[in-house]
Amino acid sequence: MITVQEVTVLIQRSIPDAQIDVKDMGGGDHLEVNVVSAKFAGLSLVQQHQLVYGALKNELKTETIHALALKTSIPH
Repeated sequence: MITVQEVTVLIQRSIPDAQIDVKDMGGGDHLEVNVVSAKFAGLSLVQQHQLVYGALKNELKTETIHALALKTSIPH
């Protein structure tokens, strides 16, 4: 199990300017994550998601995070 705060910290290490909203959808390993960052400007949606997946690589590999619903965007 991973906490919402731990996920937030992991993403912020890779994307320091990110505004991050993490919701536990059940069991501590099914998460919904919304990340807003200027770092995503000019990147495709796939590339944006790859940045976030990279930040959570170990947790996804070990299935500490079993399911991840991910939304990314740039600030308005």
